[in-house]
Amino acid sequence: MLIAGSCQKNTSLQEYLVESQEKNGFITIDIPTSFLQLKSEDVSDEVKATLESIYKINVVALPAKENQEAYKIEKVKLKSIFKKNKKYKMLMSMKLQEMNVHVYFTGKTTSLNEIIAFGYRDGLGVGVARLLGKNMNPANIITMLNKLKIDTNNLNLEQFSAIFGK
Repeated sequence: MLIAGSCQKNTSLQEYLVESQEKNGFITIDIPTSFLQLKSEDVSDEVKATLESIYKINVVALPAKENQEAYKIEKVKLKSIFKKNKKYKMLMSMKLQEMNVHVYFTGKTTSLNEIIAFGYRDGLGVGVARLLGKNMNPANIITMLNKLKIDTNNLNLEQFSAIFGK
């Protein structure tokens, strides 16, 4: 019985993201950190250091429009990943425009390694965005986000219009 219990495999978020790239209907994007730029150089050294501490951003989404069954399955899978894997700690949960959004983190509360936003809404879809960094300060992240501009000139977000279209 001990062997059977130790052989149970919980899918990690990393595995889920990799597997999703191969599935039909999924929209996946890895956003280079070079697309994140400060609106001005007139910011604190802490904000600059926070931006430099981010090294990867992943986004995976499944529009529900023509994938209702897959949407339900993927929503359950993601909920399970966050519930069963104790390394993901809940930061907050909210409802935005009828979408359920849960924000998780890994690391210490003063030094984050990962920030994950997981959201879903019936009829719209399910998605997860993951920001990877090293020793990110939560307070500085919020300040940095307010000082950020995103260089969309070389970033094609057209594929995500399927999620938000009617």
